[in-house]
Amino acid sequence: MPQQQITVIGSGVMGRGIAYVAALNGFFVKLHDIDKEALRKAQQENDSLFKKGLQRGKISEAEKKKAEDRLFYEANLENAVNGADLIIEAVPEQIEMKRNVFRQLDKFAKKDCVLATNTSTMSPTEIGSFTNRPHAVVAMHFFNPVHQMQLIEIVKGMETSEQTVAFVKNAAARMGKETVIINEFPGFVTSRLSALIGNEAFYMLQEGIGTPEDIDKAVKLGLHYPMGPFELADLVGLDTRLYNLQYLHEKLGEKYRPAPLLEKYVKAGRLGRKTGRGVYDY
Repeated sequence: MPQQQITVIGSGVMGRGIAYVAALNGFFVKLHDIDKEALRKAQQENDSLFKKGLQRGKISEAEKKKAEDRLFYEANLENAVNGADLIIEAVPEQIEMKRNVFRQLDKFAKKDCVLATNTSTMSPTEIGSFTNRPHAVVAMHFFNPVHQMQLIEIVKGMETSEQTVAFVKNAAARMGKETVIINEFPGFVTSRLSALIGNEAFYMLQEGIGTPEDIDKAVKLGLHYPMGPFELADLVGLDTRLYNLQYLHEKLGEKYRPAPLLEKYVKAGRLGRKTGRGVYDY
């Protein structure tokens, strides 16, 4: 199969993780961010991942070198999308930001390029409406950390073509991922469940039921989850968790109303690992 180009928009935790996995699995990859300092940090983080993979025997020196040679960091959007077969957007969960990004992608990307959003809750139908190619717009919901988590939720919008679904399913398989095909509904499968559990944990903490450590321990050992809800919230970002809940609350009703304590943490700038302090200190 000929080498394909993937462009990833947004160099945060998810974007750089997607770029790393794609490059490691044979894709020519461009990672774009308008913030050059964010790009520099993303390159440092990915270089560290490559080194750790080599040290742990996950990849060979030759595989590391080839993957690094396939991964480029580009601040100019038009240059970044030039030649791309698949573009994966991984910007924050704010609809106005996504509208702006997809309008630009539609303008600069080649006509047969597939446009995917890494949203965990938002509508690929609505996002597709920002373009002149809604048939080629789909959600590819990756999970954090991308290089360890095996699942990608592929979510079809109302106008997403079966050809588009087949294309991204094949791309996911080439990245070594398992997939599930989901018909669009707010929150899909995993985010609806995870948001409820995470939000309820904040209500429990707010009510003084237990410490963060004990609530996390109860969920991990009692329900056999790999991470506790507070550990997960700190990993994905408390601001991201809040955006998701606000969207689900708007679309699905009261059971998704964000816990006041979560809102307070975000207002205080305690966003999780990325700021060094969330529910826990890092």
